[in-house]
Amino acid sequence: MTIKIGVHGANPSLYLLSRLGLLEPALEKLGETVEWVPVQGTRVAELLGTGAIDFSGTGSTPPIAGQAADHDIVYTAVSAPRPEHGALLVAADGPVRSAADLRGGTIVLAVGSWQTHFVAKALHRAGLAYGRDITAERPPAAPVSSGDTARRLRDGEIAGWVAQGAELSAALRDPAFRVLLKAREIITDRSVFFARRDLVENRPDVVATLTRALQEADNWAAAHIAEAARVHADDQGGTAEDWHRALADLPWRLEPVSDAFIAEQQEAADIFAEHGYIPRRVVVADARVASIEPTVAEALAGAGTALTTSAAAGIEVPALPDRAIPS
Repeated sequence: MTIKIGVHGANPSLYLLSRLGLLEPALEKLGETVEWVPVQGTRVAELLGTGAIDFSGTGSTPPIAGQAADHDIVYTAVSAPRPEHGALLVAADGPVRSAADLRGGTIVLAVGSWQTHFVAKALHRAGLAYGRDITAERPPAAPVSSGDTARRLRDGEIAGWVAQGAELSAALRDPAFRVLLKAREIITDRSVFFARRDLVENRPDVVATLTRALQEADNWAAAHIAEAARVHADDQGGTAEDWHRALADLPWRLEPVSDAFIAEQQEAADIFAEHGYIPRRVVVADARVASIEPTVAEALAGAGTALTTSAAAGIEVPALPDRAIPS
């Protein structure tokens, strides 16, 4: 059996695991192989639902949208909270001083990603509705993305910009911008890993192996931030210095699915349904399989801190193709 794993640059744990060569020998012991499938993060639940992939990871929004579209997914693990991962930026000398001031404005964000959860909840707290009181606009495609969005915010063409990673590191150096809200003030902002239900129920050994390998990749990253930053900069643009700051701020620690995580996801799902982002209400707990959680916890506890494989000694694996699965 070949385990098809969706990978994209916005999930650094999977992105690095796909290059480090840690998972392949571990799956081989189970008689399995792996295929790394480049995907768009916002399509992960759909691709799981159609069988195009078996496992992947995103932020908090895609699995909720996936449930609302009747894709049968199961949460397997989450990262620790990412308190410095993202922020909503506004013009330093502009009129926006609170979330309520965003009414009628345009916010540039990665629509369908964790950023939608962040913005929707921030607006909800201010008595506003995502999709009714603001215009959510996707950034232009790289490489002009952050530069063009920064110019538009500086010139007053947009009300706000949700930035993350290296682009946030770069923006924070610019006195033209001010942080209106940090993601940590609104949501826990975790990476979320999820899979096809049949994989979870029929092959818990594979799920455990995937989870352990992800934590081992995180262990490598925590000990090799400079190298991880260089790889991200070479493949995704930005400077190694900005990536170093962004990656150093990540927790690099995975956790089993918890009641608190399910409750936060449910709160997000309810906000999305109330304001029309998803077509119907969902029960987030339907995507939880309690029987897998002790297995995941054991796998995480067993992830070693010292990696000795030659593949982990240095990243010399060719870059992933810069493409997503065709529509």
